[in-house]
Amino acid sequence: MGAYVAGGGEFKRDTNYITTRITADGADGYPVEPGRYRLIVARACPWANRTIIVRRLLGLEDALSIGFCGPTHDERSWTFDLDPGGVDPVLKIPRLQDAYFARIPNYPKGITVPAIVEVATGQVVTNDFAQITLDFSTQWTAYHREGAPQLYPEPLRDEIDEVAQRIYTEVNNGVYRCGFAGSQESYEAAYDRLFTALDWLSERLADQRYLVGDTITEADVRLFTTLARFDPVYHGHFKCNRAKLSEMPVLWAYARDLFQTPGFGDTTDFHQIKAHYYIVHADINPTRIVPKGPDLSGWLTPHGREALGGRPFGDGTPPGPTRDGERVPDQF
Repeated sequence: MGAYVAGGGEFKRDTNYITTRITADGADGYPVEPGRYRLIVARACPWANRTIIVRRLLGLEDALSIGFCGPTHDERSWTFDLDPGGVDPVLKIPRLQDAYFARIPNYPKGITVPAIVEVATGQVVTNDFAQITLDFSTQWTAYHREGAPQLYPEPLRDEIDEVAQRIYTEVNNGVYRCGFAGSQESYEAAYDRLFTALDWLSERLADQRYLVGDTITEADVRLFTTLARFDPVYHGHFKCNRAKLSEMPVLWAYARDLFQTPGFGDTTDFHQIKAHYYIVHADINPTRIVPKGPDLSGWLTPHGREALGGRPFGDGTPPGPTRDGERVPDQF
């Protein structure tokens, strides 16, 4: 995701994305069609991690293939260094920017993940990460697995949108506002905003298992990917150090509950997460030394959140085992 530090040292995120949508009616010229598109992600990236989770929860693996960039990239582009020869096996490109340039020659903005690429043309269709997961839930329904959960149920959409917006501005983006602050004053303001929001979330989740309603929704997916990165990266690297996640009892139990739910922990790669932030952000970490910790074993400990009731998948069922070629290596 593109970003810059504005005057006064405050971090600003560039949110001008390629907003073409892939829809059931094909209104933008890109109808939902199995096999037509490829989702390009990096496990390290929290915004991409959301799309990996939602694709798996909804069972879209057969309809939408996935390609994984490596955890590190150069100034310009994510690269396919995990694949043989450093080339994506479907798109036949070494750098994600090739797909951006195919759509918009000399594309001037950041080369971001997640991105959905049309396989036949090799062109990026969209990198609008917030809309992508909502469209998975609402536009790709013909290809959902049997028992797919309702992650964006109509009666709760207004509340999900409201909660998700606050999570985005204050938490998902809030940690970056701390990490990339260009002055002491902007850092301290960002720190206060972040922990005010985490306190609000702790209060909200103290007596309900999930953020909205009694099942997992899009709002939970959006919060989880930031919480998963909190202790390995944001606490130290981004100076979000009032407390570790593991020292915030409600949020730590909530995060473990989700982590132990199929689709969440099995798409989270702590090794790649740490490699990305500590190696790529050389301005923050000039030595590029990647920390050895934290100890991950706590993620698998009992969380006790079942006592609050709730049904993770509502009337649906958990996703099946992770597909071959998509498994995160064992980290415990």
